Amino acid sequence: MSVNDIVTSGAKPLFFLDYFATSELDVDLAEQVIKGIVEGCKQSDCVLLGGETAEMPGFYAKGEYDLSGFAVGIVKKSEVVDGKSIKEGDVLLGFPSSGVHSNGFSLVRRVLSDSGASLNDKLPDSGDITIGEALLAPTVIYVKEVLELVNAGKVKGLAHITGGGFTDNIPRIFPEGLGASVDVTSWVVPPIFKWLKKMGNINDQEMRRTFNMGIGMVIVTSPEWAEDILSNKGTKIIYKIGQVVKGNGVNYC
Repeated sequence: MSVNDIVTSGAKPLFFLDYFATSELDVDLAEQVIKGIVEGCKQSDCVLLGGETAEMPGFYAKGEYDLSGFAVGIVKKSEVVDGKSIKEGDVLLGFPSSGVHSNGFSLVRRVLSDSGASLNDKLPDSGDITIGEALLAPTVIYVKEVLELVNAGKVKGLAHITGGGFTDNIPRIFPEGLGASVDVTSWVVPPIFKWLKKMGNINDQEMRRTFNMGIGMVIVTSPEWAEDILSNKGTKIIYKIGQVVKGNGVNYC
């Protein structure tokens, strides 16, 4: 999540530091966590520079742990992606997510509690995948794909779809007087979101303001560049999900 946030400004992540706190250090568990962090750093081409491990038995219950971290990146001031050149008619392209990523878990816990569902239950329309496995699918790291387009000069704006969903994250990159029209039929919504909506009786407005709904990163580009990106995407999955329009906020159609 940290490096995905950094790349929205067009910056390249340089290094990451982690903080791991627990009641009593479980070496095997800590090793798994560090391996995951190292893999994330490899995917984002940044260095795991260091970190902190804290044992606080009076604060955490046995088996509990808290994990956080931060990243530092670099970009020339003249090359910052700030959305100022976005105009009416520009295109929104979306990169798919792996699931809920790291946002919306307060609502997820409420749905699990109210529905009585188990994390070990099979997720409908997902083969042998359980609800727990779907919820804990690793967050997609978009750094390399995004920077490739940024370095080619094809990106006007970037929105990392985190807390607030499309509704809050997309408009913040637009100049005043512009909004987005999003075609909700233009991409495949992962089964976990359909399950959460059904079991939690959640309306579309709340779903779109809480979850990424299957799109983790949105790129704003010109119609010409969008055509070029989609024509040369190769095996990458990229959806054309909408366009920039006059107005404010996000309209769903």
